[in-house]
Amino acid sequence: MTVLIIGGSGFLGTELVRQSAAAGHTTAATFATRPGGTPGVTWHALDLRDSERIEAVVTAVGPRLVVNATSGGSDWAVTAEGSVRLAMAAAKYGCRLVHVSSDAVFSGTRVHYDESCLPDPVTPYGAAKAAAETGIRLVHPDAVVARTSLIIGDRRSVHVRTVHDLANGTRSGVLFTDDIRCPVHVADLAAALLEIAAGDAAGVHHLAGADAVSRHELGTLVARRDGLDASRLPADLRATSVLPGALDVRLDSRATQRKLHTTLRGARQFLALQA
Repeated sequence: MTVLIIGGSGFLGTELVRQSAAAGHTTAATFATRPGGTPGVTWHALDLRDSERIEAVVTAVGPRLVVNATSGGSDWAVTAEGSVRLAMAAAKYGCRLVHVSSDAVFSGTRVHYDESCLPDPVTPYGAAKAAAETGIRLVHPDAVVARTSLIIGDRRSVHVRTVHDLANGTRSGVLFTDDIRCPVHVADLAAALLEIAAGDAAGVHHLAGADAVSRHELGTLVARRDGLDASRLPADLRATSVLPGALDVRLDSRATQRKLHTTLRGARQFLALQA
């Protein structure tokens, strides 16, 4: 099978590229600034704002599967419109599409969210992700939309780097004790995405870890795993800050997990290991 990983040089994309190549798939990947270094992988520069370039890459690679693992932040032209452009090209050329979305599409009002819950974002990033989901499901009804949460692994993860910087005193900031998510390990997430892609499922799937933890508890777990002084991690309440965004968003991944061989471990489990 020929696989095209969009955003292959990013944190999740790098792991997807590694696992796809290790599984023996013919693997190609795209990058925004610099290509990755996985042997045997073909790299293509791509800007999701460029419809013609998207089509050119898809036709050049001829993939059976496209996985969109890009992270354009709150840039609407990339995160929302670019993802829909990619879905249109995937549908046009008969490619299976797996699109990685986020728990940022939810406000936290319900706290617990399964796959049937409709987006109600409260940030520009969440709105862009929600718009992408809607557009993709309209133009490519057979696509998979896979919502996930904080992605954790080694220091390539922005969340892990933040913990190291705070513990080492090289940056200012706090870790909130009332900001709760369901972190997932990057290797588990990549394996689950590729497993779903290998089947014929469509629609929305939740791929988050089994444990709901606060940002501060997550930081403490990372610090202990990595031999840092967890007492140096500043704590505060997000509810009393000026930062926008949801407080408590817990993706319920049980329905998707029952369909998978891949286990989506909780943070308390995978951070107890040298992962």
